[in-house]
Amino acid sequence: MIEKLQRRFALSRKGAMDTIKGSILSALQNISFMLPVAMLYNLVKDMLDDNLTSARIPFYVIGSLACAAVIIVATLFQYNSTFLATYVETGVRRVTLAERLRLIPLSFFGKKDLADLTSSIMGDCAMLETAQSHFVCPLAGAMISTVIIAISLLFFNWQMAIAAIWVLPVAFLIVGMASRVQKSLANKSMGAKIACEDGIQECMEAMNDLRSNNAEKRYLDTLIAKICGYESRLIITELGTASFVMTANLVLRLGIATTALVGSYQLISGKLDILTFFMFLLVVSRLYDPLEGSLQNLAAIISTSTNIERMNQIMDTEVQSGSDKLTNKGCDIKFDHVGFAYDGGETVLNDVSFTAEQGKITALVGPSGGGKTTVSRLAARFWDISKGKITVGGMDISKADPETLMSLYSIVFQDVTLFDNTVMENIRLGKKGAADEEVIAAAKMANVADFVEKLPDKYQTNIGENGCELSGGERQRISIARAFLKDAPIILLDEATASLDVENETAIQTALSRLIKNKTVLIIAHRMRTVSSADKIVVLKDGSVAEQGSPEKLLTTDGIFAHMVDLQTENQSWKLEKA
Repeated sequence: MIEKLQRRFALSRKGAMDTIKGSILSALQNISFMLPVAMLYNLVKDMLDDNLTSARIPFYVIGSLACAAVIIVATLFQYNSTFLATYVETGVRRVTLAERLRLIPLSFFGKKDLADLTSSIMGDCAMLETAQSHFVCPLAGAMISTVIIAISLLFFNWQMAIAAIWVLPVAFLIVGMASRVQKSLANKSMGAKIACEDGIQECMEAMNDLRSNNAEKRYLDTLIAKICGYESRLIITELGTASFVMTANLVLRLGIATTALVGSYQLISGKLDILTFFMFLLVVSRLYDPLEGSLQNLAAIISTSTNIERMNQIMDTEVQSGSDKLTNKGCDIKFDHVGFAYDGGETVLNDVSFTAEQGKITALVGPSGGGKTTVSRLAARFWDISKGKITVGGMDISKADPETLMSLYSIVFQDVTLFDNTVMENIRLGKKGAADEEVIAAAKMANVADFVEKLPDKYQTNIGENGCELSGGERQRISIARAFLKDAPIILLDEATASLDVENETAIQTALSRLIKNKTVLIIAHRMRTVSSADKIVVLKDGSVAEQGSPEKLLTTDGIFAHMVDLQTENQSWKLEKA
């Protein structure tokens, strides 16, 4: 049962146990609300029997206070076991999802956009919080308390009990039959929501391009259509849910009518006394209150299945694991007949074999889409290969824990990611706990110091979201400084100097020459000048190794590398000419 609850509502084991506890306490709270009915029943009975003496009044006063105390205590325990426990569980779920995302292969992120994942961690978890505190426990509690009360009524008068409770299975059946419709509506609403969030995020990120092409109005018209579409979808979903819930609530109200009719008939025929009839009317008027809310809860629970499935999709994704002890002998990177495809789709790499030796520079070149970036990502086990083997110093990287393996690598990506923090902290990301002096030394090696001295607070200047206060070249140099600071034995450079001008590119290459001594360097570049001093060139085309060897050797052949060098030589002589 615990496992089913965990799966159905995306809960931890403790969260599932808290759900059971909360449901039981919700049932006890509902039952406690029947205590005043029992007191009123006895009071009316004493009044009809002329037993309401001055000696009995303290009993009802104390009894009323006791009922109030029981209700308060039951409500307090119910609140703590549902609302407070749910808040804790939501935090646990967000952390669990974040930890899972940290361990799964990066290929997963190629199938998901940021808006979708953000919606899962924030929106879906918020829905989980609402579902557990407002829907699941109150619904289960209402069902439990209703069964207990219904069984109790059978002991008084089974005909009246059936007249009161026959509507319950019918009402639940109506909402239950609507589950398929509600799931479909919820899925469509979620799709409209993600499309809307994607559009808003894309609009903010592409504002420069939109303005420069006078395309703002056209794009905003499309975005407004997405927003209106989401609004319409929400209205349709609410109407669809409400149609079933309101029908079920109307059926519930029929229970009061049938109870009154059956009671009136039995009262007239002498089979029922007026006091029991009065008691049934009181109980029925109270019995349906929690159920009316519970029917809405049932509809809401059905609609949350979409959110739960999205979270379970993340949790079901296979994580990368391995030994936290590195067994490599040196840092040669060897690709041995490696093949790779995204989730069984189109093949990206096919039978790739080469060795990047320690102490040497191996450059990956070739036409766009040839697989250069994929090779560099596989070398660091960002993704797991489909076939073949990749080793570092003889160690199969698929057997190593990804985080432990990453201690061997310093990586500079083409697309730099910076954080809304100071220059100092953005560089310190390369080495946790590094002293300020170490950070500054790495910054100087990457020529960061040149522009930092012009900033208002030097290294303590906040550079904004993703370094928006800096130029592209400045952002790239901070990324390179991280690699200097980490000082790992393997260096992966993905177009590391793409955003630098000629002067800075030369300076960085000089610094990199000091950094790469006795290290394994795997570099991706489109500028042939960047890889002219490489020890080995690996040319990738259509996911396969087309050529490999030293630059001098490849230039003597009429191959892809020689052709790329010739093209770039011609491009250097190109200039603007008037018509």
